[in-house]
Amino acid sequence: MMSGRYLLDTHALLYAVARPHLLSARAFAVINDPLSVLYASSASAREIATKYRLGKLPHAEPLIIDYLGSLARLGAGEIPVTSSHALLAGSFEVAHKDPFDRILAAQARLESLSVISKDRALDAFGVRRLW
Repeated sequence: MMSGRYLLDTHALLYAVARPHLLSARAFAVINDPLSVLYASSASAREIATKYRLGKLPHAEPLIIDYLGSLARLGAGEIPVTSSHALLAGSFEVAHKDPFDRILAAQARLESLSVISKDRALDAFGVRRLW
């Protein structure tokens, strides 16, 4: 398998919890590998709550109801957003406006994590990405 340390992009977290059939075979294998060390960002909690409130993520209810329990069942730890993460996210010279992606990229870089994401836009930040 592909043991390592991984940060779940918000959609990968949603898929892993509520729609695992939408994960790529590689992402599914890594997420379910007992040797993988998984993390989710506290920024993903905000993104999920915001988009759920706006009606954009109706299938996110399991995460809204029990976010930390969902992480625990996945075997994922939570990474809070620190000032170091925020400063790097705001400093990236990348023409990418999504604040959630910027934070996840900063966390991946500073914490030496690969990002599980289908979003190729993250590649511009110089992070390791798998899907």
